[in-house]
Amino acid sequence: MSGDAARTIDPDFPNLDPVVVEGYRNAPGHLVAEIIAGELSLMPRPRPRHAHGATRLNGRLAGFSDPREGDPGGWLILVEPELWLGPGPDVVVPDLAGWRRERIGEGFLDPERNGLTLAPDWVCEVLSPSTARVDRKQKLPIFHREGVGHAWLLDPALRTIEVYRRHELGWLLVATCAGDDVVRAEPFDAVELSLAGLWTL
Repeated sequence: MSGDAARTIDPDFPNLDPVVVEGYRNAPGHLVAEIIAGELSLMPRPRPRHAHGATRLNGRLAGFSDPREGDPGGWLILVEPELWLGPGPDVVVPDLAGWRRERIGEGFLDPERNGLTLAPDWVCEVLSPSTARVDRKQKLPIFHREGVGHAWLLDPALRTIEVYRRHELGWLLVATCAGDDVVRAEPFDAVELSLAGLWTL
């Protein structure tokens, strides 16, 4: 390899094609840049209804991530964290992700790094026509490979949440919640979740 070629290798991503990494590093701000199976994926930023659902769900789960007296606590939940997972790595940005606090240390939120390398315990993807196929067909297998325990797929258009539990052979659909249901959904079944507030203003 020539000296010029060697200088193009990004130290954070030495196993990835430098052209792909350059596209990821220089992606326009109005797009979400991910690297999946070594390929660059550029998706539009969430539309308002998509963002509304994610924001409302994050608020409903505050008792786990930012507990008050009587709340279950025990989690750190982040909005659109950048995850660097696997040997490639794959660079993925779920709408929400949560880690059980006993798994994370003081340096987990290292300000010097953009990506988190510890796989979360739970992820939620908010589906839209432009992202649903990637979320289902490409990102869910990555989350399963990395040992994520639960995944939710929230669909604002259909007003549904699909709740998946990891099984060694694949994702097991354990619940489909819809409309105005009030549910207890894994892994946050310690509290009731009213779905009605996720869809309305």
